[in-house]
Amino acid sequence: MHVKKDDTVFVITGKDKGKKGRIIAAYPRQNRVLVEGINMMKKHAKPSQQNPQGGIINQEAPIHVSNVMLIDPKSNKPTRVGYKILDNGNKVRIAQKSGEVID
Repeated sequence: MHVKKDDTVFVITGKDKGKKGRIIAAYPRQNRVLVEGINMMKKHAKPSQQNPQGGIINQEAPIHVSNVMLIDPKSNKPTRVGYKILDNGNKVRIAQKSGEVID
């Protein structure tokens, strides 16, 4: 996957198109990510120890990783992600727009 936990991403399609958010969790096997404040859904919760009142809870639902683009750290705009192998043998992600190293 081209994004990781705690990356800032830009949503490029769907009901939240144009919004930015931070990745809370990544699910590589399903190719999905959980983005803070994006794709909010309502969940009906029974009363429990943590939530004695119960009721309707707003929470994020996962979206497909192809619907998000990484934010370039230099220009603060969405960019594609490339990979580069450094001289010491480490593989790092780079922003295609600016060439800036992300990791």
